[in-house]
Amino acid sequence: MSYERHVMFPRLASLALAASLPLLTVANPATRATAAPLVPARAPAGVTAVPAAVAPAPRNVIVMIGDGMGFDQLDAGTLYRDGTSSGQVDVSATGGLLSRVAGVLPSELASSDVQLAMRTTQYGGTYDPSAAWSNFGNVLVNPTDSAAAATAMATGTKTLNGAIGVDVNGATLENLTEYAIATGRKAGVVTSVPFSHATPAGFSAHDTSRDHYKAIARDQLRSKLSVIMGAGHPKYTDDNLRRSATYTYLYKSDYRRLVRGTSGFTYLSSKKRFTALTKGSTPKRVFGLARVATTLQEKRSGSTSEPGTKRNAVPSLATMARGALNVLDRDPDGLFLMVEGGAIDWANHANEKGRLVEEVDDFLHAVSAVNTWVETHSSWDETLLVVTADHESGYLTGVGSNPDWTAITGTAGSVPSMTFHSNGHTRQLVPLFAHGAGASVFTGEVVGDDPVRGAYLDNTSIAAVVERLWS
Repeated sequence: MSYERHVMFPRLASLALAASLPLLTVANPATRATAAPLVPARAPAGVTAVPAAVAPAPRNVIVMIGDGMGFDQLDAGTLYRDGTSSGQVDVSATGGLLSRVAGVLPSELASSDVQLAMRTTQYGGTYDPSAAWSNFGNVLVNPTDSAAAATAMATGTKTLNGAIGVDVNGATLENLTEYAIATGRKAGVVTSVPFSHATPAGFSAHDTSRDHYKAIARDQLRSKLSVIMGAGHPKYTDDNLRRSATYTYLYKSDYRRLVRGTSGFTYLSSKKRFTALTKGSTPKRVFGLARVATTLQEKRSGSTSEPGTKRNAVPSLATMARGALNVLDRDPDGLFLMVEGGAIDWANHANEKGRLVEEVDDFLHAVSAVNTWVETHSSWDETLLVVTADHESGYLTGVGSNPDWTAITGTAGSVPSMTFHSNGHTRQLVPLFAHGAGASVFTGEVVGDDPVRGAYLDNTSIAAVVERLWS
């Protein structure tokens, strides 16, 4: 078995081993990741990372982010859907030794060329593998938010919580959509939450505060993006019902420009038009605003403890992703697309178990749609897909955890047995999967070795790898 396929299920390891691991930090976290490669804590046995210079340069790059989707959120979703787990932390099952019990990856991710963990800390933050697994509360201290995490992934530079596309001094940073456009490609952002929220904003705008939604929206509209899609409609509720206009996520004047066709984008909002965009000819630039106030589905009425059957009549994240790709692949030079399953995080913050498994399932459907697009309209020889998270939220574990850890358990069709320990974010490592052209370069970005999650890289590596492959 190759290292890339093995690292998600590392060997049994005790806390004593964890304590012996060095703490790796970046001397200057604000330094752009491309400045110098970081040295792994332990070199992967028998594996030599492929330098970017000889790795296949992808024509297309697609980054998919499950906001708040840690290892346990992913497992909760697949336990509900498939009755299988990709592997849980369970002390009780291993005689007191801390380990990751091996399992089965969801089909959408099982063929990934590279499977690693990723560090998510904001500027000045650290991740200590020993402390993370010897002190249950350690990962709750000083976590990143989505703004700092998105900025790090999109620009290769660490910043402070709340900052969008700017460094700790407020200086503008080039993001991956801008880099793609500057190198002749088309670019877009898609999300299941408001289009000017932190994660899509980090990949497409610049502002000192993530809360400046309207200014961020104007920045996005003034950009050279070819696709912007998400929720945040001023005239609809979270239940997809008409309401008096509330302009939270964009200025009224900008909304009018969109509707009147004077914004430079072709505007669409109905489910029918989103669906039509997935095939055939398309406009050159599209702004898609789903008819919901904040989320495609997560904030709708109904039970949040069990998955619901009555869903909003709006496009799915998978439909949005397919439509975006159909617009972007007009360019023979290639594309960059960021797709966010943003409401996973919203369900975590609210500790909503039913909505969590729904949102993970919706995100995996979007991953499946992207896989199908690559295999039908492109190929893995020319496309790189990265699937990851910006951070973990909710501190999800099996029932009975704290001070130790137990596995989440469950069967297909039933909400798993699990517990939230927080309404906020954590510093836990998150999963990263890479597949296709250039994926092997990520193995050279490893900065540490976690006793449970295995080898991990830093979130700045996403921009660093993409820019090196495209340079």
